[in-house]
Amino acid sequence: MVPLRFPTATFAHLPTPPPPHRAAIAAAIAAAAAAAAAAGFALTAKSAGRPLPLPRPAHSAPLWASLSLADSGAPGNVEPRTGAAFPSETAAGRRLLGVGLRKTTILGLKSIDVYAFGVYADDSDLKQLRDKYQKLPISELKESDELINDALERDIRMTVRLQIVYGRLSIGSVRNAFEKSVGSRLQKFGGSDTKELLQSFVSLFKDEYKLPKGSVIELSRESNHVLKISIEGENVGSIQNKLLCQSILDLYIGDDPFDKNAKTNIQESLASILKA
Repeated sequence: MVPLRFPTATFAHLPTPPPPHRAAIAAAIAAAAAAAAAAGFALTAKSAGRPLPLPRPAHSAPLWASLSLADSGAPGNVEPRTGAAFPSETAAGRRLLGVGLRKTTILGLKSIDVYAFGVYADDSDLKQLRDKYQKLPISELKESDELINDALERDIRMTVRLQIVYGRLSIGSVRNAFEKSVGSRLQKFGGSDTKELLQSFVSLFKDEYKLPKGSVIELSRESNHVLKISIEGENVGSIQNKLLCQSILDLYIGDDPFDKNAKTNIQESLASILKA
């Protein structure tokens, strides 16, 4: 910080005032500390590119009182390792089934938390599975591979919400990672003749998009197996292809998911919904 300098001024000699009371000194110190902390917060927020908070009236309700349960870190809505919080529902009304974490390693040595994710599904679309599964015991549904396969293949509207937690992630890294992971799933379900489809997907992640920590990417399967991709709320493209939708969802709830605990929790949520 650049030191502040003031011109020297000459003042008339005044008689020395009596020493202030200790309580007054303590109050003055506390006020100065509070002012310094407020100034420091304002500078930090400004330097981070965030809007500065507006002053609130003296008798306004506390900030936490205005938050909804969807954003308050309710149990099940927070990825525990990173603290990333997810809304209970998407803007389209899809229900949160579970949260997880995508990690990677550098040179097989250092583990990095890349993004937290939440998987959502449309309640009304899940009803198409009830006739088949509702009579089965919930313990069996929680272990059913067939249930997951149906969720992957059927025309059920679902969203995977990715929240970036690694502060140095580039869009190019995301593009390369999807090219490898989605590419392997496309080969798994559709064979080797899927390169053009893969390129049509990864090409949507253009270099113009920036991904600072906290950025959100949404991969949504809409009706008729249309994959919709958005970055920070901006729709960047859509592709209608059942195989592509299935391959992306398989990364999170398939037989070899990014986060096995998350897949277990998501399947338990599916089972509970079908038995409700």
